[in-house]
Amino acid sequence: MEMNQYLDLFIEESKEHLQNCNDLLLKLEQSPEDLFIVNEIFRSAHTLKGMSATMEFNDLAQLTHQMENVLDLIRNEKLAVSSQVLDVLFLAADYLEEMVESIASGGNGQLNVETVVKQLQSLDGKEQLENVNAPETMQFGKLTYDDYEWTVLSQSKGTDYHPYEVTVQLHKDCLLKAVRVFMVFETLEKNGEIIKSHPQATALEEEQFDFEFTVTILSSNTKEEIEMELLKISEIDAVEIIAIDLSQASEEAAVAVEQVVLPTEKEVEVAQQQTSSFKQQSKHATKTIRVNIERLDILMNLFEELVIDRGRLLQISQDLDHQGLQETVEHMSRISGDLQNIILNMRMVPIDTVFNRFPKMVRQLAKDLHKSVNLEIIGAQTELDRTVIDEIGDPLVHLIRNAMDHGIEKPEERLAKGKSQQGTIILKAYHSGNHIFIEITDDGAGINKDNVCRKAISKGIIKEEEIASMEDQDIYQLIFSSGFSTAKEISDVSGRGVGLDVVKSTIESLGGYVTIQSNEGNGSTFSIQLPLTLSIISAMLVEVENEKYAIPLSSIIETAIIKKADIMKTHNQQVIDFRGKVVPLVSLQSIFEVNDESEETPETLSVVIVRKGEKLAALIVSSFIGQQEIVLKSLGDYLTNVFAISGATILGDGQVALIIDCNELIK
Repeated sequence: MEMNQYLDLFIEESKEHLQNCNDLLLKLEQSPEDLFIVNEIFRSAHTLKGMSATMEFNDLAQLTHQMENVLDLIRNEKLAVSSQVLDVLFLAADYLEEMVESIASGGNGQLNVETVVKQLQSLDGKEQLENVNAPETMQFGKLTYDDYEWTVLSQSKGTDYHPYEVTVQLHKDCLLKAVRVFMVFETLEKNGEIIKSHPQATALEEEQFDFEFTVTILSSNTKEEIEMELLKISEIDAVEIIAIDLSQASEEAAVAVEQVVLPTEKEVEVAQQQTSSFKQQSKHATKTIRVNIERLDILMNLFEELVIDRGRLLQISQDLDHQGLQETVEHMSRISGDLQNIILNMRMVPIDTVFNRFPKMVRQLAKDLHKSVNLEIIGAQTELDRTVIDEIGDPLVHLIRNAMDHGIEKPEERLAKGKSQQGTIILKAYHSGNHIFIEITDDGAGINKDNVCRKAISKGIIKEEEIASMEDQDIYQLIFSSGFSTAKEISDVSGRGVGLDVVKSTIESLGGYVTIQSNEGNGSTFSIQLPLTLSIISAMLVEVENEKYAIPLSSIIETAIIKKADIMKTHNQQVIDFRGKVVPLVSLQSIFEVNDESEETPETLSVVIVRKGEKLAALIVSSFIGQQEIVLKSLGDYLTNVFAISGATILGDGQVALIIDCNELIK
């Protein structure tokens, strides 16, 4: 019937099956003799084909069908797994992903797949592929079934489900035929699984039939029970139910069905073990539900308002000094704190939703660059807020492509250096405190500081006399400059200087930063530090004269009181000595042009030591208010270029405090 209600579920499950296919194809490349992997890929493709056919995305179903044919040849040991075969299967998976994305964006999923279909058909000869699929259709009763539909019916052998053809005759005076059809389908769905209808569901919805239609179902009920349920619907004259006798199928058809669907004895044994394990875990699986992310966003927005009101109540209870009110507010604060943790955890998504795209990308890029690369992924189950997940994908793509092109050497170069022929890239994610760290490590050539400096000077990024005072970390940071590239020629992979500057700007916009460690000749590590969430953060509230500002705790090292006598000056910049390091002193009053209303000149200054990567700065403030959980709100479209301000928050007394962007301030 109406399929739009199932579209979101179809898209989500299709993406899961395609990701599973891609992951398993990569495993198959490492273990080409493992038929269990082939069978798992076949099952995912088979399920995807059935879903696509049910949703009437015929192009998607047909391409999956052709892919399934090749997999069937492999699992029946009629076709060997080779690089050529895997390339074509990966290409087919790419086309399928593109079709699913088209459907997800509101399209019809149609795509010209003639090229990849021909490649699939040519892998072992078109005639053999056609023989595997014979017969294409099977006639029984009033309806004709294609190989997929007949396969589904055949799989009911030996189960409690029986296939039936149900023919329904509506009353000649029936005015709303589509309504009666809907009621019939609803009743049949309660009694079993609908496999096929004639006319098709769309024609039935539009009443493009006389007064009779036929539906094929699989049901554990008897004919009499189904007929009794249907006759309860008004304006139905008659119901005819025929039980499909699968034993009447020809021997040739049965053999063909077994070739396409039935697993080997060894696979049956493994499948039975998996089924037993699944039954033990099924009671836990039912405790998981799918929730539209928009609902979580709405819930988060409502809770942010609650956090603001919580701060307001805390302020009022302190002002009134009423014991009963204070106890109630403290209890509400504890409850809302627990609620906050639950809501934030609901928004957390495993980072493998981003990581799982990279093995396939690395494989293809290695072929294009004529390199041998092994990608190791560690900590893929590390969770991160969805808003960060949405933004982190592109920076990681740039960093991995950079490691592939500039880091990992060609096999002959690695052998000449005494390294293994195959390079290694390690993608690692882990939690530490309120941050997540993502590291991309390669065992390639490392970063040549002299080359970086020469290129930076030629591009006008730095002056030659500045190099002597720069530390290694400062030199490495130059590769993030806009337009910077050490590639000798422009290629599809790199050379335009628009990759790593995007990485830096994106990471900093998320409140994080990137650091680099490199050992020339032995590889490099790019480390990204990000906050776990972006919406509700812990911050230190400070006063600058009569204005209030919030500094994220993730950027703060410590607070301190310094004497004016301890302030030094170098290169026309005020600095202080902080634990043996020279740290520049920054006056927030000057930066934000706050009017100085104090008449006295204090002998001491309150400072907040903040950092961005390896760089430190000491921010001068008038006083410290204290630590508080705040809701980060955007300044809106009209205030997009305010220097060193990342947003604002509403405090408990109703005042607005601006949130300082320490990354921008230090830069």
